[in-house]
Amino acid sequence: MNDLNVVVALITRENDYQAEQAAAAMSAAARLGVKLQVLYADNDAVNQTQQIVKVIQDPIQRPTALLVEPVGTGMIQIAKAAVAAGIGWGVLNREPEYLTELRRDRRAPTFCVTVDQEEVGRIQGKQMAALVRDGNVLYVEGPSSSSVVVLRTKGMRATKPAQILVKSIKGDWTERSGQQAVRSWLSLSTSRQLHIRAVICQNDGMAMGARKALLDLTEKDRDDWQNIPFTGCDGVSRTGQEWVRRGMLSATVITPATAGTALEVLVKAARDGAEPPERTQIAPVSFPPIADLHLRPETAASNKGLAASIQPHS
Repeated sequence: MNDLNVVVALITRENDYQAEQAAAAMSAAARLGVKLQVLYADNDAVNQTQQIVKVIQDPIQRPTALLVEPVGTGMIQIAKAAVAAGIGWGVLNREPEYLTELRRDRRAPTFCVTVDQEEVGRIQGKQMAALVRDGNVLYVEGPSSSSVVVLRTKGMRATKPAQILVKSIKGDWTERSGQQAVRSWLSLSTSRQLHIRAVICQNDGMAMGARKALLDLTEKDRDDWQNIPFTGCDGVSRTGQEWVRRGMLSATVITPATAGTALEVLVKAARDGAEPPERTQIAPVSFPPIADLHLRPETAASNKGLAASIQPHS
């Protein structure tokens, strides 16, 4: 596998973590001397499948390997087609069960590189415990088709205090979807009866979208939300972490980009002529540390006022 030509297939352009994935892949490719192409599926599983099939079937520009962050399922049939064609298959932020079977063929490197998604959820549950004593919490998840969502939710429920009740709604990882999901939920008469104590989101973009949805409320209703903590996940340095520093979010979870690491795993396997490890897992980290979060009615996220903190990012 000399002169490596790699295609990285990501979920969407409208997500800070996905942008970080692309940047990490491009940086690693430049350092390692790998030719790289990045594709975006626009949050559409069918579109992603069509993009990858086109790449596999192109006899002229067929890549050495595909690094794929699936929009929905693990894409077993596409993975089999890629490996049968001698194309390496690396999965990002998923741990599909079919990898063990594909690796028996040894036609091409097959592996996954992922953040420990269940630990991400456990951290969010601990953040929740540090910020909220009891009552109802609104939990904004990603799409149902994603195993990341399942694992993060499982981890959160394992560590959240029993006296905190979770109301879940769905987004699609984008800021716009978080705004639309919360706006729709707020339109329900039952939403006002729950007295939500915090909004916990499975990524930072949806957390900021959730905050934007509150701008549509009357001034009186908006005031009722002023002291509620918002938390997210991904923790990209220039967005999620910066929003915490500026008091726009109370906390996030840093989930390091996996695409650069996956490219390194692929290059090492190619140069050593050895099968890469089936799974490489990267640990997430709370930002700020759990010990630095404090149970209190007012949070950093409300200090600057809701509208002032959101408007620069509209």
